[in-house]
Amino acid sequence: MHIAILTFEGYNELDSLIALGVLNRVKGDDWRVTIATPGAKVTSMNGVVIEQMSTLAEACAADAVIVGSGIATREVVEDPAVMEVLRGLDPARQLIAAQCSGALVLAGLGMLDDIPACTDLTTKPWVVAAGVEVLDQPFYAQGGIATAGGCLASPYLAAWIIARLKGRDAAEDALRYVAPVGEKEEYVERAWRNITPYLPAPAPAPAPAAAPAATEAPALV
Repeated sequence: MHIAILTFEGYNELDSLIALGVLNRVKGDDWRVTIATPGAKVTSMNGVVIEQMSTLAEACAADAVIVGSGIATREVVEDPAVMEVLRGLDPARQLIAAQCSGALVLAGLGMLDDIPACTDLTTKPWVVAAGVEVLDQPFYAQGGIATAGGCLASPYLAAWIIARLKGRDAAEDALRYVAPVGEKEEYVERAWRNITPYLPAPAPAPAPAAAPAATEAPALV
């Protein structure tokens, strides 16, 4: 499975890299997490340069995508070349999540037309202006689309993706690993309070097979 974190010029390190770290707590040959960028390198809002691990086009074929946040997200939405590529994203076949101002990208793609969203307080007026209802909470998901508001809500997005693709136990292990020492149970419990309402209901356990009907032994004559 491939999970791509869309990361643009002026990106917020906490949004892209914390999600990257939590997602990579899942180990296995079938699990790959990449930073997807529009070019060979991008520089963060604080000057941290990272290299491209996958392209935006490759992200459109991934199993799950997180649209990261940054100080230039409005410019991303106004870039027709970038948005044309991102129109290849499809919540019918992918999990699609947005962190903070990443909600502007989903709004620009028409993915939030009937779905409320979470975002950071700075971005909120722009998301509202895009016609999206903004919730006063850190995480929300509907179907295969999720949004989170606040940099430190990024583990919620990562855990939601892990839970959807690998199960709750794998997600809980990832959260417990990154949680502060002495607060692990409290941290994991709080995370699940925010995530669980938006996970699909578990499939009911199959009913036990009915015991074969007893047959009466033939009478001896």
